[in-house]
Amino acid sequence: MVAATAATAAAGLYISILVVVIVVKLKCFLLLVLCLFLITCKNREAPPEPQEFIQELPPEEDAVSETEHVEEAITQTGQGFTVHIPPAAQRPLSNLSGISGRVNTYELDPINFRNPDLDILREMGAQQYIISYFTGEQHYNTGNFNRAITEYTNAINSNREFIEALVSRGHTWMKLGEYSRAIEDYSQSIRLDGRRPELYNYRGYARSMRGETSLAIEDFTRAISLNGNYVDALINRSHAYYQTGDFDRTIEDCNRIIRLEPANAVIWNRRGSAWYSKRDDDRAISDFTEAIRINGNYAIALYNRGNALYYTGEYEKALADINTALSINPSLREAYSVRDNILRNLN
Repeated sequence: MVAATAATAAAGLYISILVVVIVVKLKCFLLLVLCLFLITCKNREAPPEPQEFIQELPPEEDAVSETEHVEEAITQTGQGFTVHIPPAAQRPLSNLSGISGRVNTYELDPINFRNPDLDILREMGAQQYIISYFTGEQHYNTGNFNRAITEYTNAINSNREFIEALVSRGHTWMKLGEYSRAIEDYSQSIRLDGRRPELYNYRGYARSMRGETSLAIEDFTRAISLNGNYVDALINRSHAYYQTGDFDRTIEDCNRIIRLEPANAVIWNRRGSAWYSKRDDDRAISDFTEAIRINGNYAIALYNRGNALYYTGEYEKALADINTALSINPSLREAYSVRDNILRNLN
């Protein structure tokens, strides 16, 4: 009887020890899965949503016009400048819109594990730099960027090779408008792992925000060399080429993007803007038309097509486009001047 009781107790003790061992191993396994998730998840990119980043008003750098004058020139006042616009002699770039702006900023939003339970992480034995990193992500997601910077910095100080914290801190510097600091963090990330194309795209974007267009193009080109189908980098480089007036390369990049994303209305509009800048009205109108077919409420493309039609002398069609654009977006103040010009010609 005593022997049986002892055997039962021993068996119970063995089972208890076995359960403890299994729980410990399970916690270790979960921690390993979490770390792998952290490393791989950052490389995953959100699907493109270019419509969120349309520049609804023309940029100041496009305020360029010729100085030729003819009889009965119409005076148009734009953003702090005045030019004389004969009905078909001049082609002020200020009349085009939606050709620049902050492109693909959705990449700056973290897409990793959003709401980790930090207490569970501690119980699982996660190292402090992991906890600091996730704490930073939580602050980032709530818009508390300064506290996010503090936590990312703590993570980096604990692990100088923690690329994800460097990248996230770089994104946060971007949100704060600290582009030089963002570039430093992206550059350090590249030194640690130069095989990741998105790191060059991030740095290129930061450089473009600093007005370092040539350096930005170099970074976008490097990203594309690592991934030939990297649409985000192609979009950003096409924008940079447009800024420099390299319309042929703008068109080349837009061609590649359209092959990868034929339903990207913004890129059809951008390529149409480049054709317009090259004085190829037919191709410009064709591209603006495709952008409108994809997105019937694309006010910028309607405005651009109306403007191009105006310079080809198709005043009634131009007026219809301008009126439709203004009905969608009454804040397109340049469209009112173009409409006045059209009405004068029709009368």
